[in-house]
Amino acid sequence: MKLLSFSIFVVIIAITLGITYWAARRTRTASDFYTAHGNLGPVQNGFALAGDWMSAAAFLGFSGLAALYGMDGSLYAAGALVAFLAILMLVAEPIRNTGRFTLGDVIAFRMQRPQARLAAVLGTVVVSLAYLVPQMAGGAALIKLLLGVPYAISIVGVGIGMLVYVVFGGMLATTWVQIIKAVLLLGTAIVLVALLLAQFGFDPLAVFGAAETRYGPQLLAPGNYLKHPLDQLSLGLSFAFGTAGLPHVMTRFYTVPDAQTARRSAVWLMFLAGAFFLVTTLIGLGSAVLVGQDVIRAADKGGNLALPLLAQYLGGGPGSLGGEIFLAIVVAVAFATILAVVAALTLSTSGAIAHDLYVNVMRGGRVSEREQVKVARIATLAVGAFAILFGLLAQGINVAVLVILAISIAASANFPVIVLSLFWRRFNTVGVVAGMTAGLASSVVLAMLGPAFMGADALFPIVNPAVASVPIGFLGAILGALLSRRDPVSEAQFDEVIFRANTGLRDDAPAAAESH
Repeated sequence: MKLLSFSIFVVIIAITLGITYWAARRTRTASDFYTAHGNLGPVQNGFALAGDWMSAAAFLGFSGLAALYGMDGSLYAAGALVAFLAILMLVAEPIRNTGRFTLGDVIAFRMQRPQARLAAVLGTVVVSLAYLVPQMAGGAALIKLLLGVPYAISIVGVGIGMLVYVVFGGMLATTWVQIIKAVLLLGTAIVLVALLLAQFGFDPLAVFGAAETRYGPQLLAPGNYLKHPLDQLSLGLSFAFGTAGLPHVMTRFYTVPDAQTARRSAVWLMFLAGAFFLVTTLIGLGSAVLVGQDVIRAADKGGNLALPLLAQYLGGGPGSLGGEIFLAIVVAVAFATILAVVAALTLSTSGAIAHDLYVNVMRGGRVSEREQVKVARIATLAVGAFAILFGLLAQGINVAVLVILAISIAASANFPVIVLSLFWRRFNTVGVVAGMTAGLASSVVLAMLGPAFMGADALFPIVNPAVASVPIGFLGAILGALLSRRDPVSEAQFDEVIFRANTGLRDDAPAAAESH
């Protein structure tokens, strides 16, 4: 059984590695490495964006939360439906029109100060690492379930696979792996839900009824996990603003040729991701009924393995041929999903380090294309090492909770700085540094002091810190700008930002973009 499962797993992973090899032969310039040369269509980029957002960590975590905590878990999944409205209506088009490779490009073009780009690098690195950790933990839990490999060894395996994707293939490999894994993940979800509903006469309400009968009406009531009255509001703020501050999602808008394609990509993303996450509540409750909460907790106390355990049950149960085959397929698809997401995160982080920090701050833009790609690949290795280290510390924590905490950091630090850079003339470099510092510090500290990490001993009562840290991030940025001297250069560049953001007309010569 283990050999059969491993063989299926290897075949699916081999397909994605083949794509990486194909992409590596076509990745030569910095534009190829960071943006796949910026010529993806709306459907391609929409599926790639959906692949970025439909991380297996979120999929595993959301269904796990629904299995253990009922409708509180469903709130995490439903938030995906509103997560992209801010992107679609506020920032997708301006970011596509004003930047080249990273979010730091947008801020640095407006401010023309190295301190502003350094702040952008800090925000990108912290958010990406915070988002990387749950992906690594989810992947390690899957490998441990499928092959019986210890968690620590599994984490190292995930890290090595991630590095292969990015170091050799860049954005082109990451994009096509995202597209293929999005199709695989959607197909797997359809099959899983169909088999689940077949157990209940194809009546979705019967799943809810069976969960209520087995665990009582409280499972379908709020307050099982999000116990504070402000928890739901804070979760909503994270989704509404944090997704627009996720570097690996926003850099996808540089892979398309124009702003119209960027908007159409976001629409495809909303439909694909929204439909996908709506079924996680059904899968979670079905897991609680058919597999049992005790079995789910025994496999992983955070509930992260509820979905693959349900797949094993629906295939015929543990030890059966069908159960092991379906488990192997689900685990392989989920693992490929995690590798693709961590590759995208690593790519955005290494891009910030190489393009923003090394090329523009340390070398003043005087770097060849070949050297820039080389530095980006070295940065990728360093990011991978840190991701493995932090992933070792995340064992046993529900990965969906960690994902949303990462999104709350993005909402508190990156989003205020991006929005104010694009839409407020008075904003300046001091505001960027102050806003980024205040948002990062408040969100990280409050998250560490909250129930997600300290449990019943939490000093901050709300699981997700966004309700406090987002206003702190905005306040820091606004006060930093108002209490410092006006910056004539920044205000003069504001007109150019507005012109570019709304027309898409710009001078794309590298020297002009890198002279800052």
